[in-house]
Amino acid sequence: MAWQGEDDRDTVQARQIMAELDAVGNTTKAITKGVAIGSAVIAAVALFGSFLVDVSRAAALIVEEVRQQFKLGVLEGKAAPDYTQAVAISTGAAQQELRPLALLGVLTPILVGLVLKAEALGGFLAGIILSGQLLAVFMNNAGGAWDNAKKTIEDEPANPSANTGKGSERHLAGVVGHTVGDPMKDTAGPALNPMLKVVNLVSVIIAPIVVQYEQLGAAGWLIVLGLVGLLVWAIGQSKRPAPELKLAEPPAMD
Repeated sequence: MAWQGEDDRDTVQARQIMAELDAVGNTTKAITKGVAIGSAVIAAVALFGSFLVDVSRAAALIVEEVRQQFKLGVLEGKAAPDYTQAVAISTGAAQQELRPLALLGVLTPILVGLVLKAEALGGFLAGIILSGQLLAVFMNNAGGAWDNAKKTIEDEPANPSANTGKGSERHLAGVVGHTVGDPMKDTAGPALNPMLKVVNLVSVIIAPIVVQYEQLGAAGWLIVLGLVGLLVWAIGQSKRPAPELKLAEPPAMD
Protein backbone atom coordinates (compact mmCIF):
# COMPACT_ATOMS: atom_id res chain seq x y z
CA MET A 1 0.00 0.00 0.00
CA ALA A 2 3.04 2.28 0.42
CA TRP A 3 3.99 1.79 -3.25
CA GLN A 4 7.40 0.38 -2.34
CA GLY A 5 8.08 -1.33 -5.64
CA GLU A 6 11.87 -1.13 -5.90
CA ASP A 7 14.05 -3.68 -4.17
CA ASP A 8 16.61 -1.29 -2.73
CA ARG A 9 17.99 -1.51 0.78
CA ASP A 10 15.50 0.91 2.32
CA THR A 11 12.56 -0.83 0.70
CA VAL A 12 13.65 -4.26 1.93
CA GLN A 13 14.09 -2.88 5.46
CA ALA A 14 10.69 -1.19 5.34
CA ARG A 15 9.05 -4.37 4.14
CA GLN A 16 10.71 -6.32 6.94
CA ILE A 17 9.44 -3.85 9.53
CA MET A 18 5.93 -3.99 8.09
CA ALA A 19 6.01 -7.79 8.05
CA GLU A 20 6.93 -7.81 11.73
CA LEU A 21 4.16 -5.33 12.50
CA ASP A 22 1.76 -7.47 10.50
CA ALA A 23 2.73 -10.49 12.60
CA VAL A 24 2.14 -8.53 15.79
CA GLY A 25 -1.20 -7.35 14.44
CA ASN A 26 -2.25 -10.88 13.58
CA THR A 27 -1.37 -12.05 17.08
CA THR A 28 -3.26 -9.16 18.65
CA LYS A 29 -6.25 -9.83 16.44
CA ALA A 30 -6.22 -13.49 17.41
CA ILE A 31 -6.13 -12.58 21.10
CA THR A 32 -9.04 -10.17 20.78
CA LYS A 33 -11.04 -12.74 18.84
CA GLY A 34 -10.30 -15.26 21.55
CA VAL A 35 -11.61 -12.84 24.17
CA ALA A 36 -14.74 -12.23 22.10
CA ILE A 37 -15.31 -15.96 21.67
CA GLY A 38 -14.76 -16.53 25.37
CA SER A 39 -17.26 -13.78 26.16
CA ALA A 40 -19.83 -15.38 23.87
CA VAL A 41 -19.25 -18.80 25.46
CA ILE A 42 -19.61 -17.41 28.97
CA ALA A 43 -22.77 -15.56 27.95
CA ALA A 44 -24.21 -18.68 26.35
CA VAL A 45 -23.38 -20.77 29.43
CA ALA A 46 -24.99 -18.10 31.62
CA LEU A 47 -28.13 -18.22 29.49
CA PHE A 48 -28.29 -22.00 29.71
CA GLY A 49 -27.46 -21.93 33.41
CA SER A 50 -30.24 -19.46 34.13
CA PHE A 51 -32.77 -22.06 33.03
CA LEU A 52 -31.04 -24.82 34.96
CA VAL A 53 -31.23 -22.71 38.13
CA ASP A 54 -34.29 -20.47 37.78
CA VAL A 55 -36.97 -22.56 36.07
CA SER A 56 -39.55 -23.37 38.73
CA ARG A 57 -41.26 -25.97 36.57
CA ALA A 58 -38.03 -27.97 36.37
CA ALA A 59 -37.57 -27.52 40.11
CA ALA A 60 -41.00 -29.01 40.70
CA LEU A 61 -40.04 -32.10 38.72
CA ILE A 62 -36.81 -32.41 40.70
CA VAL A 63 -38.75 -32.22 43.98
CA GLU A 64 -41.04 -35.01 42.85
CA GLU A 65 -38.07 -37.15 41.85
CA VAL A 66 -36.36 -36.55 45.20
CA ARG A 67 -39.53 -37.55 47.05
CA GLN A 68 -39.72 -40.77 45.07
CA GLN A 69 -36.14 -41.57 45.98
CA PHE A 70 -36.83 -40.77 49.62
CA LYS A 71 -39.63 -43.34 49.56
CA LEU A 72 -37.15 -45.93 48.30
CA GLY A 73 -35.04 -45.43 51.42
CA VAL A 74 -32.20 -43.27 50.11
CA LEU A 75 -31.82 -41.38 53.40
CA GLU A 76 -31.77 -44.61 55.40
CA GLY A 77 -29.12 -46.11 53.16
CA LYS A 78 -31.47 -48.83 51.84
CA ALA A 79 -31.04 -47.68 48.22
CA ALA A 80 -28.41 -45.73 46.30
CA PRO A 81 -29.46 -42.31 44.98
CA ASP A 82 -30.14 -42.12 41.25
CA TYR A 83 -28.37 -38.97 40.08
CA THR A 84 -28.91 -39.77 36.41
CA GLN A 85 -32.65 -39.16 36.59
CA ALA A 86 -32.24 -35.78 38.29
CA VAL A 87 -29.68 -34.66 35.70
CA ALA A 88 -31.94 -35.83 32.87
CA ILE A 89 -34.87 -33.85 34.32
CA SER A 90 -32.79 -30.67 34.62
CA THR A 91 -31.33 -30.97 31.13
CA GLY A 92 -34.62 -31.77 29.43
CA ALA A 93 -36.51 -29.04 31.24
CA ALA A 94 -33.79 -26.48 30.49
CA GLN A 95 -33.90 -27.27 26.79
CA GLN A 96 -37.68 -26.99 26.73
CA GLU A 97 -37.58 -23.66 28.56
CA LEU A 98 -35.06 -22.28 26.07
CA ARG A 99 -37.48 -22.68 23.15
CA PRO A 100 -39.93 -19.89 24.11
CA LEU A 101 -37.07 -17.50 24.89
CA ALA A 102 -35.37 -18.27 21.57
CA LEU A 103 -38.62 -17.59 19.74
CA LEU A 104 -39.07 -14.30 21.60
CA GLY A 105 -35.58 -13.15 20.65
CA VAL A 106 -35.88 -14.19 17.00
CA LEU A 107 -39.49 -13.40 16.15
CA THR A 108 -39.84 -9.98 17.79
CA PRO A 109 -37.37 -8.07 15.57
CA ILE A 110 -38.71 -9.85 12.48
CA LEU A 111 -42.28 -8.78 13.24
CA VAL A 112 -41.25 -5.21 14.07
CA GLY A 113 -39.29 -4.95 10.83
CA LEU A 114 -41.93 -6.48 8.57
CA VAL A 115 -44.91 -4.63 10.01
CA LEU A 116 -43.44 -1.28 11.15
CA LYS A 117 -40.49 -1.12 8.70
CA ALA A 118 -36.82 -0.21 9.06
CA GLU A 119 -37.17 3.00 11.08
CA ALA A 120 -39.18 1.25 13.77
CA LEU A 121 -36.68 -1.63 13.79
CA GLY A 122 -33.86 0.84 14.45
CA GLY A 123 -35.78 2.39 17.33
CA PHE A 124 -36.60 -1.06 18.68
CA LEU A 125 -32.91 -1.98 18.70
CA ALA A 126 -31.93 1.24 20.45
CA GLY A 127 -34.61 0.72 23.08
CA ILE A 128 -33.82 -2.91 23.76
CA ILE A 129 -30.08 -2.23 24.08
CA LEU A 130 -30.66 0.62 26.54
CA SER A 131 -33.33 -1.12 28.62
CA GLY A 132 -31.52 -4.47 28.52
CA GLN A 133 -28.27 -2.96 29.74
CA LEU A 134 -30.02 -1.14 32.59
CA LEU A 135 -31.94 -4.27 33.58
CA ALA A 136 -28.78 -6.39 33.50
CA VAL A 137 -26.91 -3.93 35.74
CA PHE A 138 -29.89 -3.75 38.11
CA MET A 139 -30.10 -7.54 38.37
CA ASN A 140 -26.38 -7.88 38.97
CA ASN A 141 -26.22 -5.16 41.63
CA ALA A 142 -29.50 -6.02 43.35
CA GLY A 143 -28.69 -9.73 43.35
CA GLY A 144 -25.30 -9.09 44.90
CA ALA A 145 -26.84 -6.80 47.54
CA TRP A 146 -29.46 -9.41 48.49
CA ASP A 147 -26.81 -12.09 48.62
CA ASN A 148 -24.55 -10.03 50.89
CA ALA A 149 -27.44 -8.95 53.13
CA LYS A 150 -27.87 -12.50 54.41
CA LYS A 151 -24.15 -12.75 55.18
CA THR A 152 -24.26 -9.45 57.06
CA ILE A 153 -27.21 -10.59 59.19
CA GLU A 154 -25.49 -13.90 59.93
CA ASP A 155 -22.43 -12.04 61.24
CA GLU A 156 -24.57 -10.22 63.80
CA PRO A 157 -24.85 -11.59 67.36
CA ALA A 158 -27.99 -13.68 67.70
CA ASN A 159 -30.55 -11.80 69.80
CA PRO A 160 -34.22 -12.77 69.34
CA SER A 161 -35.49 -9.74 71.25
CA ALA A 162 -33.52 -7.40 68.98
CA ASN A 163 -34.40 -9.42 65.85
CA THR A 164 -30.74 -9.90 64.89
CA GLY A 165 -28.55 -12.83 63.90
CA LYS A 166 -29.42 -16.30 62.66
CA GLY A 167 -32.95 -17.51 63.30
CA SER A 168 -34.41 -13.99 63.42
CA GLU A 169 -37.11 -12.67 61.13
CA ARG A 170 -34.48 -10.51 59.45
CA HIS A 171 -32.39 -13.60 58.79
CA LEU A 172 -35.34 -15.46 57.29
CA ALA A 173 -35.99 -12.50 55.00
CA GLY A 174 -32.29 -12.46 54.13
CA VAL A 175 -32.45 -16.13 53.18
CA VAL A 176 -35.30 -15.37 50.79
CA GLY A 177 -33.31 -12.48 49.35
CA HIS A 178 -30.28 -14.72 48.93
CA THR A 179 -32.37 -17.38 47.18
CA VAL A 180 -33.62 -14.79 44.68
CA GLY A 181 -30.47 -12.68 44.44
CA ASP A 182 -27.98 -15.47 43.81
CA PRO A 183 -29.42 -16.57 40.43
CA MET A 184 -30.18 -12.94 39.56
CA LYS A 185 -26.53 -11.92 39.70
CA ASP A 186 -25.01 -15.20 38.47
CA THR A 187 -27.34 -16.30 35.68
CA ALA A 188 -30.38 -14.16 34.91
CA GLY A 189 -28.48 -10.86 34.65
CA PRO A 190 -25.62 -12.18 32.46
CA ALA A 191 -28.17 -14.10 30.36
CA LEU A 192 -29.43 -10.78 28.96
CA ASN A 193 -26.12 -10.42 27.11
CA PRO A 194 -26.68 -13.27 24.62
CA MET A 195 -30.33 -12.28 24.37
CA LEU A 196 -29.32 -8.82 23.14
CA LYS A 197 -26.80 -10.39 20.76
CA VAL A 198 -29.46 -12.62 19.24
CA VAL A 199 -31.90 -9.73 18.73
CA ASN A 200 -29.21 -7.56 17.11
CA LEU A 201 -27.99 -10.37 14.87
CA VAL A 202 -31.50 -11.21 13.68
CA SER A 203 -32.19 -7.51 13.06
CA VAL A 204 -29.07 -7.16 10.91
CA ILE A 205 -30.08 -10.23 8.89
CA ILE A 206 -33.69 -9.15 8.43
CA ALA A 207 -32.90 -5.48 7.61
CA PRO A 208 -32.20 -6.00 3.85
CA ILE A 209 -35.45 -7.95 3.50
CA VAL A 210 -37.37 -5.20 5.28
CA VAL A 211 -35.91 -2.56 2.96
CA GLN A 212 -36.54 -4.63 -0.18
CA TYR A 213 -40.15 -5.49 0.57
CA GLU A 214 -41.75 -2.21 1.58
CA GLN A 215 -45.23 -3.48 0.74
CA LEU A 216 -46.35 -6.83 2.11
CA GLY A 217 -48.55 -8.88 -0.16
CA ALA A 218 -51.06 -11.51 0.86
CA ALA A 219 -48.29 -14.08 1.36
CA GLY A 220 -46.36 -11.63 3.51
CA TRP A 221 -49.30 -10.97 5.78
CA LEU A 222 -49.90 -14.71 6.14
CA ILE A 223 -46.30 -15.07 7.27
CA VAL A 224 -46.78 -12.21 9.74
CA LEU A 225 -49.91 -13.86 11.18
CA GLY A 226 -48.04 -17.14 11.57
CA LEU A 227 -45.17 -15.38 13.35
CA VAL A 228 -47.63 -13.59 15.64
CA GLY A 229 -49.17 -16.93 16.56
CA LEU A 230 -45.75 -18.36 17.40
CA LEU A 231 -44.94 -15.26 19.46
CA VAL A 232 -48.18 -15.51 21.44
CA TRP A 233 -47.46 -19.17 22.10
CA ALA A 234 -43.91 -18.37 23.27
CA ILE A 235 -45.16 -15.67 25.65
CA GLY A 236 -47.80 -18.03 27.02
CA GLN A 237 -45.21 -20.76 27.57
CA SER A 238 -42.86 -18.40 29.39
CA LYS A 239 -45.63 -17.24 31.74
CA ARG A 240 -47.29 -20.56 32.51
CA PRO A 241 -47.32 -21.32 36.25
CA ALA A 242 -45.31 -24.06 37.84
CA PRO A 243 -47.19 -27.09 39.17
CA GLU A 244 -48.16 -26.73 42.79
CA LEU A 245 -46.37 -29.00 45.23
CA LYS A 246 -47.28 -29.67 48.84
CA LEU A 247 -44.13 -29.45 50.86
CA ALA A 248 -43.45 -32.46 53.02
CA GLU A 249 -40.76 -33.13 55.60
CA PRO A 250 -38.25 -35.78 54.47
CA PRO A 251 -38.03 -38.87 56.67
CA ALA A 252 -35.62 -38.49 59.55
CA MET A 253 -32.35 -40.42 59.44
CA ASP A 254 -31.74 -43.01 62.12
